[in-house]
Amino acid sequence: MDEPDIESLSFEAALAELETIVRSLESGTEPLDKAIELYQRGDRLKRHCEGRLKAAQARIDQISIDADGKPIGTSSFDAG
Repeated sequence: MDEPDIESLSFEAALAELETIVRSLESGTEPLDKAIELYQRGDRLKRHCEGRLKAAQARIDQISIDADGKPIGTSSFDAG
């Protein structure tokens, strides 16, 4: 199976693949070796999704809010 590099996946694509893996593992129909491979890829996908969410949250946190709670601007965010 030719799987795409996880780092190149969008959040949505990684989450969709992770959901497919979870359903496959929950079905219990995969042989042990394949189940282990799926679990390992699922773990990497989960970490990728968590990283993307943290980066998005950090970008959101950079939005400046005025006294009325309205966004008034943004400040630079360096994810590095």
